[in-house]
Amino acid sequence: MVTSAVLYLVAMTAHAAEWASVRTAKVARPVPAMVGAPAEAPGPEVAVAVDGRRTELLGRIGLAVTVVAALTHVAGVVLRGVAAQRAPWGNMYEFVTTSLAIVAIVYLVLALRSGMRWLGLPVTLLLTIGQGLAVTVFYVDVSELMPALHSVWFVIHIIAAATAGAAFNVGGIAAILYLVRTRAEARGSVRGYLARIPSAAALDRVSYRFHAFAFPLWTFTIAAGAIWAQFAWGRFWGWDPKETWSLVTWIVYAVYLHARATAGWKGRRAAVVAVVGLATFWFNFIGINLLVSGLHSYAGI
Repeated sequence: MVTSAVLYLVAMTAHAAEWASVRTAKVARPVPAMVGAPAEAPGPEVAVAVDGRRTELLGRIGLAVTVVAALTHVAGVVLRGVAAQRAPWGNMYEFVTTSLAIVAIVYLVLALRSGMRWLGLPVTLLLTIGQGLAVTVFYVDVSELMPALHSVWFVIHIIAAATAGAAFNVGGIAAILYLVRTRAEARGSVRGYLARIPSAAALDRVSYRFHAFAFPLWTFTIAAGAIWAQFAWGRFWGWDPKETWSLVTWIVYAVYLHARATAGWKGRRAAVVAVVGLATFWFNFIGINLLVSGLHSYAGI
């Protein structure tokens, strides 16, 4: 796990250097003429990235190191399960490392199969911070599960939550990049690495698709948790802090998807709601465990 954290840091550094190494050149591009404007009126200057061998090399190094880091990361998750002789999701350390492993796998599939290597810097930044916190702050020794966790719903609930969380994070990253890119487009000058990522409209679609995939899984996560709670504690819902914030996260993402489907919210307003949803997810994911005591505090931090 420590090795994977260090390798993610190396990959993030390579991608940061890739972003910094992009040279720009200004070129005039025509835009649709405004009403009453001469047809030959030139469009605003747009800075476009000039690909170089150095930039490409840094990007490939970052991707290659991320592959090695993900392999060591997955190996760490598997070996943790072997050491514990159970599914490695019994405490916050195990849940964080497993969820981040899914994020890494999703990113690598997108980068290698769909050409979405432009996610490299934000994803490796997330993996570096998350894995670094896991091995330094959240780590706990292997221990037995408490009786309440001995259920098939333990596996079902955690797998659904980790997968939905990975999709929410990728969708949230796309929403943040959308906000950055659309601001640059509004100024009429897209410079540096922003010229290498998709257009704002494409980023908006990517963000929506990941959120549309994650939301049903999150809904199922809450339902599975309620069934598990009935078996473990004799009630489906008890307004435990973790349950409450899971519902808050669900409501925010429901607002996001409902607004897009009915009010036609696209672009900036939708992206802001998506970022708020990601913030509530992370507060539920980490903040509740560190700041509040409840029934979900059984496994420590």
